[in-house]
Amino acid sequence: MSKRDHPELFEQGSDPSAPPRAPLPTSTEHREGPGHPHAPSALRRLMDSNFLQYASYVICDRAVPALEDGLKPVQRRILWALHRLDDGRFMKVANVVGHTMQYHPHGDASITDALVNLQNKRYLIEGQGNFGNLITGDSAAAARYIECRLTDLARRELFHDALTPLIPSYDGRNKEPVVLPCKIPLLLMLGAEGIAVGLSTRILPHNFIELLKAQIAILRKRSFTLVPDFIQGGLMDASEYDDGRGRVRVRARIRPKEKTTSTLVITEIPFGVTTESLIASIEEAAKTGKIPVRAIHDYTAAQPEIELLLSPGSDVERAIQSLYAFTACEQSLTSRIIVIRDNRPVEMDVRAVLKANTERLLQLLEAELRHRRNTLIEEIHAKTLVQLFVENRVYKRFETCRSEDALRKAVRDGMAPFRRQLQRDLSDADIEMLLGIRIRRISQFDREQNEHQRLTLAQELAQVEKDLGALVPYAIHYLQNLIKTYEAQFPRRTEPASFEAIELRTLTAQELKIRVDREKGYLGHDVEGELLFECSSLDKIVLVWNDGRYKVIPPPEKLFTDTTLVYAGKHERDRVMTLVYEHEGLSYLKRFAFGGAIQNKEYRCAPSESRILFFHDAECPLLFVKYKPAKHQRIHQQTFNPLEVGVKGVQARGNQMTAKRIDRIAAGPEKPRWWQDEPEGESPKGVLF
Repeated sequence: MSKRDHPELFEQGSDPSAPPRAPLPTSTEHREGPGHPHAPSALRRLMDSNFLQYASYVICDRAVPALEDGLKPVQRRILWALHRLDDGRFMKVANVVGHTMQYHPHGDASITDALVNLQNKRYLIEGQGNFGNLITGDSAAAARYIECRLTDLARRELFHDALTPLIPSYDGRNKEPVVLPCKIPLLLMLGAEGIAVGLSTRILPHNFIELLKAQIAILRKRSFTLVPDFIQGGLMDASEYDDGRGRVRVRARIRPKEKTTSTLVITEIPFGVTTESLIASIEEAAKTGKIPVRAIHDYTAAQPEIELLLSPGSDVERAIQSLYAFTACEQSLTSRIIVIRDNRPVEMDVRAVLKANTERLLQLLEAELRHRRNTLIEEIHAKTLVQLFVENRVYKRFETCRSEDALRKAVRDGMAPFRRQLQRDLSDADIEMLLGIRIRRISQFDREQNEHQRLTLAQELAQVEKDLGALVPYAIHYLQNLIKTYEAQFPRRTEPASFEAIELRTLTAQELKIRVDREKGYLGHDVEGELLFECSSLDKIVLVWNDGRYKVIPPPEKLFTDTTLVYAGKHERDRVMTLVYEHEGLSYLKRFAFGGAIQNKEYRCAPSESRILFFHDAECPLLFVKYKPAKHQRIHQQTFNPLEVGVKGVQARGNQMTAKRIDRIAAGPEKPRWWQDEPEGESPKGVLF
């Protein structure tokens, strides 16, 4: 690009010696007029205009389906190409892709992917060959090896050439449909996902028969409820679906293989998951100890069949809950219905979409009936014309005619006396039709057969007029016929259910075994040493050192804590701790709860330069304290009741116990072995103040 080619883009110049440019205008500056000092440059105006065109194109012509027929442009072009090529036989997918490229301005890969995706949904395209597998995630064979054709449902319900609005294709050589005259709620049947510029859509698929029944309920002005249905089956909790504005949770179907064995079998998988990704998630959870699975066998063929061999002694129900909690056996699917309506993206819910589809169904049925009525009128008119033309020997007038105009005038004059028996005035097309009748047809004309056909058409015309006068009952009857035809072919596959909340910490309470090596000063679940406690990987643990420091951390694999660690346990905000520490020659007792803490940040539960003498994480009814021998010391041991001390904050100093140096401390209720019974009164209970 040069200044000579695009001078308007170089208005500000590009000379290095020129003064620095002003900052790019903000969105508010865009609204200023061209004379404003901060008016947008020609380059910015060009970029804004082009970006808006690109964004509009991606939203309306690529990523988001239309409300009227539920299709994205590439899907509509594929179906139109199949319709134009359809002769009832299978045809190569590569051939269909080539014909679709007459209408689609992008590459063949996107067309092939869209066609395979449509075939896997089983409603509109029937395939022959390897179209991939939604269950295993296997990809389809090359387009030259697989074949397809329209299903009967697509042929009957998607196309009507007389009612299809057409526009020129991208190169102007062909005509393509704006929307297809689709009479079924295809948008909710197929579902859709698309990411456009600044917005995305996700529409979950629904059961075809349930959608038809809901449309009947709409026509009868009754209530209805709709929830998604997935071809993979499984279980679904739609309590938060909110008519397509919320989410659903879907689960695999898991059952014990036999009541006497510890083997689980997965027979259905959630939507959006393949057996490969599901097995990978199970293996990862088994490695981290979240689920007690020691072997996985995949016997998937036409349907999923994954066998999980549990560890000996495992609880089957607990294992199933763990699979839902820690693997891809449960998925949460969010729904956000954004469609193109009147050439604009709009957000809708399931009810609004289905009501719009039902209104369009009424419009299309009325248009079809009117088109059929006009066709019947023309057929009756044509048969009446032929009968009058033959029976009254109008063709005899041709013998004296010497020109084309004379022939036309002879027909018009000969049919003029019978105008009242005709549906309308004679047209040029009618005259051409009469002039084209062969002598053989005239000589073999069967009046009774013609009259019978004319009466049959008249009866059909009367029925069409009747249906036009009662359009809603006609639509209900039409939907009922669809249900009767396809109910056995499209049953519900996903079973609605209600899922109870899974407490993850309960399932993983014994996931990790925290051990300590007191000699080397290491702590963690990958340490050989004394077992301290079992916990979940979701838990946090608190560490307390001899000098009063403490820290809250996630369960470590192997952490050096040094040998001054006095306590390690699960962190519970409100759990009451009992602490005795020595500071500046005095001993203090306090009860406290750690409360909230920032992970991996160091805190103190005792003042600096303190030394912890006793730490306990349970209620202590009595503390037995033995003092170190000292000159003139009369009291050598005492008992204290910590429950008499109020619970304070972790930073509080606590209550003073004694100024004596403590030798040993033990928690009751029973006396320790080193406790010496003395005469009453010589070892009074400690008084805390």
